[in-house]
Order: sequence, then C-alpha cells, then structure tokens
Amino acid sequence: MGEFLEEEYDILRESVKSFSEKEIMPLAKKMDIDDYFPVELFKKMGSLGYLGITVPEKYGGSGSDYFAQAIIEEEISYASGSLGLSYGAHSNLCLDNLYRNGSEYIKNNYVKKLCSGEFIGSLGMTEPSSGSDALSMKTNAVKLDNNYIINGNKTFITNAPYANVFLTYAKTDNGITTFLIESNDNGFSRGKKFDKLGMRGSPTGEIYFNNIKLDKNRIVGSYNDGKNVLLSGLNMERAILAFNSIGIARRALDLAVNYSIERKQFNKPIHEFELIQEKLAYMYTKFESSRLFAMEALKRVNNNKMDALDAASSILYASESCEYIAREALQIFGGYGYIKDFEIERLFRDSLLLTIGAGTNEIRKKVISESLIKKYKNGGL
Repeated sequence: MGEFLEEEYDILRESVKSFSEKEIMPLAKKMDIDDYFPVELFKKMGSLGYLGITVPEKYGGSGSDYFAQAIIEEEISYASGSLGLSYGAHSNLCLDNLYRNGSEYIKNNYVKKLCSGEFIGSLGMTEPSSGSDALSMKTNAVKLDNNYIINGNKTFITNAPYANVFLTYAKTDNGITTFLIESNDNGFSRGKKFDKLGMRGSPTGEIYFNNIKLDKNRIVGSYNDGKNVLLSGLNMERAILAFNSIGIARRALDLAVNYSIERKQFNKPIHEFELIQEKLAYMYTKFESSRLFAMEALKRVNNNKMDALDAASSILYASESCEYIAREALQIFGGYGYIKDFEIERLFRDSLLLTIGAGTNEIRKKVISESLIKKYKNGGL
C-alpha cells in the first residue's frame, strides 16, 4: 500500500485489533452512557506508538505512514467510534499537521509530547458563525512588537475539554495564520462540554482566547500562510476520517449477520427470509465498496495532498454507507436494536455524526462537483 511491507500492515492490524478487544470494548458502553473519555487509555495508545504513527522516530513517533494510520483509525472505531474520532482529531488533524508544518522548536517541544500521549491535541477551527465557511473566522491575532495577541473563540472542538494543545487558525493583517495554543496560556479558557446525541465519550466543547500573548515560536508554518496549512491537511483529514465510518459500519455489519444467524422466527433463522437477505446483501456491498474506495482514495491523496475530489468522495460515500448499514442493522435487530442494552443503537447514533463532522456531506458534494468540473475543463478524468 505505502512504503512498508504488506506483512507489516497485517501485524499492525492484529496488534490494534487485540488492543481494542481487550482495552477499548470493555469501556465502550461506559464511554457512551457516562460520556466518559478514558484519558489513561489514550496515553497508553501513545506508549504503543499509535498516536504518532506518521511521525518519524526522531520526534517520538513510529515512523510509519497514513495507511498505518487508517488501519488504526478503523480498528479503534470498530470498538468505539467515539474513541476513533478523538484519535483522528489528535493523531491526524493536530499532531500530523504540527509535524508537517511546525518548526524544530514545535517538533521538539510539542510533537514529542503529543506522540507519547503526555499531551492531548485538538484542532481549533470551527466558530459559532463559521462552520462550513471556515475562512470567514472572526478569531484574530494582532502583532504587537515581537508578540501576537489572540482574541476569539472556537466551538464544536473535538477533545477541547481535555486537550493541552490546540492547532488554531486566526485572522491576521493579510490573511490567516496558524498558531499553537496551550491550555495553560494566560487568557485561555474552556467553555461548556456539549452533551451530544452520539459519539459520546469523544469530548466536544468550546474554547476562548482573551488577549493570549504568543511569540513567533508558536506560529505553525509562516505568518499569513495559514490557509495553505489548513488546505494541506484538509484532504488527508477527510481521507483518514473515512475510516472512522468504516470501522463503525464493519461492527454494525458483524453484529447484524451474527444476530440473523442466532435469531429465530417461525422456527427458522431470520437470515433465511428474503427481506433479511436483501438487507445483508446491500449492507455488505456498501461496506466493502466504501472500504475499497477509501483505501484507493487514500493512495491518491497520499500522492497528491491537494486531491480534493477523491478525499471528499471517499468520506461522503463512507459516511452515507455507515449510516445506511447501522440503520439496517438496527432494523434487523428489531425491538432489541432500539434499547440501550444492545450495542446497535449506539452505532446508529454514532454514525449520524460522520455526515456532519469534519465538513458536512452537503459541503463535500460541493467540493466534489467543483473539483470534477475543474478536472474536465483540464481534459477530464
């Protein structure tokens, strides 16, 4: 798939699968019911090398690649979609971006701690008045002598209630600049933690900046070049988070198939009924096609990080397929699927977020259409 041998990916998958079964699955129900974020378990993921999987060993990472990150994302999400979401926000949206665009100062002082799990990372982009239109943000940074004074707030931020480090975008005089903000910076405060329908256990909240003073060492990339930093990570973010959907969908499919074998009505297993067979057939087809498409899209985005067409297409299809599979799985379970004693209703609630978070499916369709038109104006596919 990437620079590593196929056997190495297989070994990694088995390792993460074993970890997920032993460590994550027993906590998945508690995470959902209590909206509980397992901080110590997250740190353990750091000690196993999962958090900094795309970062070279020089900076505390595992020295692997995005294909390995996708495997980890899928396997963690299979056990807990919410922990998979928090993992993606930390490992890809924050940490990988800091490694690619950060200075040596940032790599040595922050990337290493994010790889180990000593620090929890987050991406600070969405604001109350700018979600899909991210570039219309109101958070601003004013240059004062050799420092930058930041004011504003961000909302719907994954990991915000616990994060130590925020990769944050702010308006500057001639554009947007990316800053690294710490939770212990003077002027930083956390707002409320949101009580969500699904993805409970992946903490989401607000953060506020009141005259935070930063020096130039906290700039990620170049001054006024934040738009390029943002866009350089956006497509890989979409490609990786597609595997959050795929992990949830695979779990829902597994549960539904096994239940159809065990559950009997009219003296025979329900998988023998044609309408159940139809559901299972479509569920598997959507799952397998979304998984294959996501891996192919990841290959293309890995070769060209500005490939918005395949990145947006893969997460659009994976998220819609995940919601469909989870809903059909619930239908196969019938009344049992609707009660909280069974896992399937959680999977359905978790699946809904993937069509909204990291850019709504409506925006993804817009990106796909515009990218497609551009390609055809330049000669076609």
